[in-house]
Amino acid sequence: MGDESHPKFKVKGWISAEDFKKLLTFADYLGRERGCSLFRISKDKVLGRGITTDEVLETLDDLGVFYGEELIRFLESVTASRRGDATLSFDGEKVWVKFSSFLGNLYREKLSDVLNYDKNSKMFYTYPMHYGDLLRRLEGLGFQINDLTGFMLNEPLSSKPLVFKGELRDYQKEALDSWEGNASKGIVALPTGSGKTVIGVAALARKSVKTLIIVYTKEQMMQWKRAILNFTDADEYLIGFYYSREKRIAPITLATYQTAYRYMGKLAPHFTLLIIDEVHHLPAEKFRYIASASPAPYRLGLSATPYREDGGHTYLFPLMGGVIYYKTPSELAEKGYLARYRVITVKVDLTPEERKEYLRLREQFRNFSGLRPFEEIVKAAKKGDFRAINALRVHSRMTQIFQKSDSKLRKVREIVLNELREGKKIIVFAHYVDLAKKIAEDVGGYLLTGATPDQERRRILEEFRGAKSGVLVVTTVGDEGLDIPDASVGVLVAGTGSRRQFIQRLGRLLRPGEGKEAVLYEIVAKGTVEEGQARKRKRVRLDNLADVEKRTEK
Repeated sequence: MGDESHPKFKVKGWISAEDFKKLLTFADYLGRERGCSLFRISKDKVLGRGITTDEVLETLDDLGVFYGEELIRFLESVTASRRGDATLSFDGEKVWVKFSSFLGNLYREKLSDVLNYDKNSKMFYTYPMHYGDLLRRLEGLGFQINDLTGFMLNEPLSSKPLVFKGELRDYQKEALDSWEGNASKGIVALPTGSGKTVIGVAALARKSVKTLIIVYTKEQMMQWKRAILNFTDADEYLIGFYYSREKRIAPITLATYQTAYRYMGKLAPHFTLLIIDEVHHLPAEKFRYIASASPAPYRLGLSATPYREDGGHTYLFPLMGGVIYYKTPSELAEKGYLARYRVITVKVDLTPEERKEYLRLREQFRNFSGLRPFEEIVKAAKKGDFRAINALRVHSRMTQIFQKSDSKLRKVREIVLNELREGKKIIVFAHYVDLAKKIAEDVGGYLLTGATPDQERRRILEEFRGAKSGVLVVTTVGDEGLDIPDASVGVLVAGTGSRRQFIQRLGRLLRPGEGKEAVLYEIVAKGTVEEGQARKRKRVRLDNLADVEKRTEK
């Protein structure tokens, strides 16, 4: 087809320099004719720059240009013609693309934001999370796709859709609708005890596609399996565990972060929906790979609070779709969905010996740190700065003093004994193993640490759940996956300024019950940095996440 056969069009009146430049991206200027500027569509420009029919017509419409069906048919035939082949393959980590023809400006103008170029192999690559977007673009640009990735997306779970048998609360339905309204991507941030797992199961039933569910602990895998069987009509054979010695890829596959990270190359091709529980763990450098290595177009993240003090939550927005729904504990407590609660701060004095040692160490810390912000000291220590390393060592000893103070131990014993007399079930959050052991011995409580064997852990939890009252002392192992519905008293002995950790520990107490009011005591050493930590961790604000997300996307 020669240039003379390409459709022409006229533009009446004066054309601005900007509009003239825009027209030249897909047409050649032929000169003036009877007071109009005459142009001819250029097939080479349309193909070479990856311009679509809609883009051409939109420009012509904006300029008030009259065009007929002949021009539209010509553009459609041009853009639908083959540019050549695009062969996609997956090596277990990246999606590679080999083109049969030279891309030229097409790469820079249409594909550079989704494809990277590897000089060694002279091929292009991207990560599986961009697979769907890449396919749509290549098809829209007229490439013949040869897909060797083995990705099996949009495969149904079974011959018929799952039926959700539960009843969603109003906020759970709002969360699910918000997720679907966001192209079935995004993070739901709701307090512990609010039924995030139920929302995940409802999302699974609505989509009824093959689903990979990532959890943090083995116990959470069991909880998810029970929830799926309880709230849907799924047959048990549809659910498989990919963990430890049991590694079965099933239509609904449950895996822990650690296992999924190691085996995403095998897991990735099979799933259309990716659900990540406790999604605040995902920003960890190695765990991000779980999301980037998955081609799943549908993604749901769940967390009591995805906010991270290290700023890592910003990674969640591109990986999972951003925070699309949240409620605070107080909002749900006001509606009766969670127990009403009080946070009582109890301040204690260090013993004279502890105070003397604390002040001595504080002076040392100031000398070593040079009054630099703590974040700068950490960065400097990682680079081998001798004074920064010593500052961190001194800081650790200071922390040990006020977090393990004898005054705190006496106050814990007093609070626990008073609450036991009222028949309460109490969880003590001790953070450190040696501190937890000392408290458990002192109050006659159960003890859970990271070193507790699985079988012993299950026995302890079963006994504690079955007891009318009692005490369970936990380290950080109690921050997640701990389900004690009737626990109503918490004692925070030692922790950090982390808002996420605070809201998780508070959430352990908020399961609703008849006339239940939860109480969280936080024991704070007066005159130490712990007072500032206590103020910081109680400033639980999720409403700033939307602003953080906007700033991150710019």
